[in-house]
Amino acid sequence: MGYTEEERLEHKIWRRFNKGITEYKLLEDGDHILIGLSGGKDSLSLLEFMAKRAQIHRPAIRLTALHVRMSNIQYESDTTYLNDFAKAHNIELVVRETSFNPETDKRKNPCFLCSWNRRKVLFTVAQELGCNKIALGHHQDDILHTTLLNLTFQGQFSTMPAMLKMRKFPVTIIRPLCLVEEKDLTTWSQMREYRQQTKRCPYEKDSNRTDIKGIFEQMEQLNGEARRSIWNALEQEGKLVEIPDSDL
Repeated sequence: MGYTEEERLEHKIWRRFNKGITEYKLLEDGDHILIGLSGGKDSLSLLEFMAKRAQIHRPAIRLTALHVRMSNIQYESDTTYLNDFAKAHNIELVVRETSFNPETDKRKNPCFLCSWNRRKVLFTVAQELGCNKIALGHHQDDILHTTLLNLTFQGQFSTMPAMLKMRKFPVTIIRPLCLVEEKDLTTWSQMREYRQQTKRCPYEKDSNRTDIKGIFEQMEQLNGEARRSIWNALEQEGKLVEIPDSDL
């Protein structure tokens, strides 16, 4: 009996998911991991595969999910759906609310302020709950696009790493979907019929990231190995795992 299309895709994502965890040593026995659950396809996929991974007893890990609502952004997050989704995977969901004032620091982009405040809540809740790691839903495309953005606009060869051990907080950021391609997560979310959250952000518009995504697609058309080439360069330069010198 052959596998269904959904089963084949699940196997592909699961294999890449576990390869990322193993290659970058993202999990350790006794980890209590806080999963950032925005409600988008990436974070929902992350929670589902992390829940599946938690059923494997080695390493033994605990999972809690956090959804952060931004009170001054029109973002219709269905917390009942998110809570039911987390509960179905035996994960407790914590919901917190925060806000930001774009007039406070006009030098900062509203998207930066929003992201910074959400991240601040993540760190606060992680410490409150005794979580030693925070798992975010960034996939391989996010990491590669960030690399190109930093090269183009900051003149730096850097990216969002698969593992980042924080210097100022006793918390490590991990990205277990680091080897999974966005196109596979998009198809997976459609097959699983994830309910997408409705966002009406007044600051949302086409950005440099959108432009870079288009450029990266052109690069892949030019060279089918572009993805692998950039990723290998990141690995060779040690950009995918960041640990403070004091911890080496």
